[in-house]
Amino acid sequence: MKELVCITCPRGCRLKVDEKMNVTGNFCPRGKIYAVNELTHPVRVVTSTVKLTGSIYPRVSVKTKDPIPKDKIFNVMDEINKVTLKCPVHIGDIAIKNVLGLGVDIVVTKNINK
Repeated sequence: MKELVCITCPRGCRLKVDEKMNVTGNFCPRGKIYAVNELTHPVRVVTSTVKLTGSIYPRVSVKTKDPIPKDKIFNVMDEINKVTLKCPVHIGDIAIKNVLGLGVDIVVTKNINK
C-alpha cells in the first residue's frame, strides 16, 4: 500500500493506494486521478531562470508550458542552463521549443523591456 498527499487542491487529502490502484482517502474525484497518475506516470512543471542580455536584470524566469515526466527534470534543466535570451522578453515567449523532443516548450514568465 502506497500513501500520498494529494496536491491537486489546498485540502491535501491523505490518499492510500493498493496494488490494484484502488484509491481511498480522496475527498473528490481529482484525488484518484492524481494518485493513479503519480504512481504510473509522475509529471511536474519545471520553473527556473535563464540568462538575459541587454537588460539591467541578469536573468528572467521561465517554466515548462506543460508538465514533463519527472525523470526528465535534470535533463531539461541542463537544456535551460544553456540558454541566453536577449531583452526585451515577454510572457509566453518561447525560450526553448520542444525541449528534448518532449513536445513541451520552455516559456518566459515575466515581461522585461530593459
